[in-house]
Amino acid sequence: MKLKKQARRDAIKEQLQQNPFMTDNELSDMFSVSIQTIRLDRTYLKIPELRKRIKSVAEHNYKHIRAIEGNEIISDLIRVEPNVTAESLIYITEDSVFTRNDIARGHILFAQANSLCVALIQKNMVLTRDSQVSFLRQVKLHDTVHAFAQVTDFGKKYITVAVSSYVKDKCVFKGTFKMYYYSEEES
Repeated sequence: MKLKKQARRDAIKEQLQQNPFMTDNELSDMFSVSIQTIRLDRTYLKIPELRKRIKSVAEHNYKHIRAIEGNEIISDLIRVEPNVTAESLIYITEDSVFTRNDIARGHILFAQANSLCVALIQKNMVLTRDSQVSFLRQVKLHDTVHAFAQVTDFGKKYITVAVSSYVKDKCVFKGTFKMYYYSEEES
């Protein structure tokens, strides 16, 4: 059953308050209306497009970062709990894929995960010591990759971080990163 215009707009607003990272396509499917209708509803509600919503959240999170500049992070940082957990999103564009088959280059997924590990750790200097990664599924042009990082071990000089990346509900990448850290206050 389709909702009437105002009920649909109220429901869209509520959905985006719960999950600001929903795409217009997902909303279109959820409410059984065209993408253009969703865009018109968002415009009426003064809700920006997904990229602007992500950028707004990411800019807020950059203030928690010490070891890397916000513009050096390969993705948009959407949540960070320093030294515990973090999340980022990256939208796969034409310059991130192989021209022949529109499959994302592996170094894009690795860079997203690695820079998320650096951003997560609240130390002055953070470097990757080693990593073990697995590419589990192909990531295609226009996919959005959602990476989750979790500190699994916090040692005297090294922190181990587990990263899992997803496209929708499918895991596409897993990695374990051993990160060396140094802070002036610890010397």
